[in-house]
Amino acid sequence: MNDSTYPLFSVFAFLGFLIALVPLPWHIQGWNSGTCIYMLWSSFACMIQFVDSVVWSGNVDNPAPVWCDISTKFLIGAGVGIPAASLCINRRLFKISRMNAATVTRKEKLRAVYEDLAIGVGIPILVMVLHYVVQGHRFNILENVGCTPDIWNTPPAYPLVLMWPILLGCVSFIYASLTLRAFWRRRAQFSELLAANSSMSTSRYFRLMLLCCVEMACTVPLSAFSIYINNMDDPIQPYVSWANAHYNFSFVEQIAAIIWTSNRASYISVELSRWIYPFSAFLFFALFGFAEEARRHYRMAFWAIAKRLGYRQPPQKKLLLGSLRFGDLKKESKDQLPPYTPSPPIRRKRQDSLLSSHAGSFINIDLEKALPSPASTSATLAAVGSPTDSEITILSPHLDYVELRDSVALASPANFPVHHPSSPRQFARLSAERVLVPPYHRPFSPPTICPMPASQALAQCTTVQVSTHTEAAESA
Repeated sequence: MNDSTYPLFSVFAFLGFLIALVPLPWHIQGWNSGTCIYMLWSSFACMIQFVDSVVWSGNVDNPAPVWCDISTKFLIGAGVGIPAASLCINRRLFKISRMNAATVTRKEKLRAVYEDLAIGVGIPILVMVLHYVVQGHRFNILENVGCTPDIWNTPPAYPLVLMWPILLGCVSFIYASLTLRAFWRRRAQFSELLAANSSMSTSRYFRLMLLCCVEMACTVPLSAFSIYINNMDDPIQPYVSWANAHYNFSFVEQIAAIIWTSNRASYISVELSRWIYPFSAFLFFALFGFAEEARRHYRMAFWAIAKRLGYRQPPQKKLLLGSLRFGDLKKESKDQLPPYTPSPPIRRKRQDSLLSSHAGSFINIDLEKALPSPASTSATLAAVGSPTDSEITILSPHLDYVELRDSVALASPANFPVHHPSSPRQFARLSAERVLVPPYHRPFSPPTICPMPASQALAQCTTVQVSTHTEAAESA
């Protein structure tokens, strides 16, 4: 009988086998043991279903009995392992919601991994071993489906095999409820709690919760429905003895598709039991295969392969301020000023001033280093007939006469003592300290004037000596 789901199911099973393993590397790095267990059970179950759907498409032959022995045991474990992995994830989410903002030590991480392995791997292996107690014969072969395990419908089968998916799903539901309750109570501190766990973010936390909720919504009803269908077709029989349960154990029941599809309830149960594994794989990939950490690893893998083929990754633009968090200033501001470059000094011609005859006698200063330019010259202007010349030391090349006049006008008499002339040709003497430009000033800001002893100024750079004099009008 032709299979209406072939090759659709085979394609989805194969893709589920691949994509379930894609996020595995960075989840291992983050010590996420529960999610790693979930991925492994889902992936290998999809691989088994893919092989079975291809090999037994349109036939009920028994070409590989050893494969069927191994694959049927693994499917028993996967039916328990996926709910157990969901329980591990819910336990971890609950612990995070109850923990303080303290750093988790390596010892505590190892302990959590061992607990998850005991639940997610230990319990399924135990169920795989206990399955042999209620295994009536070797296995069954369903046309278009492949090898399926045989479970004798007897009272010991429920606590040993059948009740585990439902039990684990119920415990996961309790943990999920407690997690939501703790989150609601401590929602104000939730970000701080997740910040204490380097491998957990808010987005990943809620994605894990969604994964567990969807898994519980599928596992518990499906397991209960399978038990119900099993009791309708095969009533419960008493467990007489070990020998009776394993009589003719090597028998392999081969069921054609026209038989097992004739019962609608049985058909739905079989199809749901095999489609659940690709669904689990695609659900996990949909939640974690497009996250930021996944896209980052995709880029790394792509350029690693491209490098082997001779292509190189183009250089990325880096900000001058370094890496910024939370997306601040990721683009350069349009109003940002260009880097400051000091302009060369402009020689101004001073007209109608006291220094007009010596307009070129001033010093060029490098404002970045506060050192005189090699091309700078000095000149000393001596007033004719001045008994004692007073010195004014100026280091700014852009101070013209107006600025000098303002500086002298604003000075206090204590700093600039004035001697009244006894005759028309006597001069007032001004003494001033050095007017210093600082080593560096920002663009579009005037130079700062800092007083400094003149002796230090003479030791550092060439000076300009200016003598000012006043001339009293002759009396009539």
